[in-house]
Amino acid sequence: MNNSAPLMDPRQFRRALGNFACGVTIVTACGPNGRKVGVTANSFNSVSLEPPLILWSLDKRSSAWNTFKDASHFCVNILASDQIELSNHFARPQEDKFSGISHLEGLGKAPVFEGCSGNFQCANYQQIDGGDHWIMIGQVEHFEDFSMAPLVYHQGGYAMVLPHPRGRRPETGTKVCESSDLLHTRLGDNLFYLMIQAVNASHPRFVQQHLALGMRNSESRLLMVLDSAPNASLADLQQAVSMPVREVEDALATLQAKGFLQLDDGKRQVTPAGHSMLEQLWNTVRKAQEELFSELSEGELEVFKKALKLAMAAR
Repeated sequence: MNNSAPLMDPRQFRRALGNFACGVTIVTACGPNGRKVGVTANSFNSVSLEPPLILWSLDKRSSAWNTFKDASHFCVNILASDQIELSNHFARPQEDKFSGISHLEGLGKAPVFEGCSGNFQCANYQQIDGGDHWIMIGQVEHFEDFSMAPLVYHQGGYAMVLPHPRGRRPETGTKVCESSDLLHTRLGDNLFYLMIQAVNASHPRFVQQHLALGMRNSESRLLMVLDSAPNASLADLQQAVSMPVREVEDALATLQAKGFLQLDDGKRQVTPAGHSMLEQLWNTVRKAQEELFSELSEGELEVFKKALKLAMAAR
């Protein structure tokens, strides 16, 4: 019997792991020499209530390893949904990641960020060899809970938490579900409630249609952006598709591997196969819009678009 593990593509393996939605954190520490380190990590998880233990994992290639190993404490900063830039900042290799970054001093002088959803300040409890990562276990000595909406990571892109729709369209002869009744109450006049419920109701349709075409939501979004802005910088692409830089680079590589994108003299170009895929993607969007908004006139649609753009500008 051959007990060796089957060979697998690390990129595809990590892509599959991305189906598990998780929160985004920045883990920080300060070494005995005063050096401060911080890394963006989505491997945070709970371990035990008694004693209160949590874990996260650190790439063995990380230059921050020696500091985390020798520090008495580390702090897990759970990012809020509006802290994408902070996440991207600490995901990039830099000489001094804390230059110009406001922070407080926690236990063991580990940096603590304000505006987060919460934080866990931990004593170094145990470090376990886990393949190409170190599994870092910490014993929580202090925590703060600010209950901010968290930043979420799913399928290679940033996401945010939305309330799950509780009701489905009722079958013939059944009582109208509670969520439908709410549309005829005072809550039904709340624009924020309506926007959230509208996204909940419509977004899964696009995701499933794009998956049927062999495209992940993050890949289809990126291809659509490149169709409109082929010369966009990496930072602009990050902003447009809400993805970490590594995931943008991986998605670009995937689009190239699928033959939808090519590089000519360092410039990105959508290939004929890419344009063919784009036509299919835009057709799904066009058909969905026509179905959803068939009862609106052109003038009403323009007002609707203006309202959405005003909401986006308020970010």
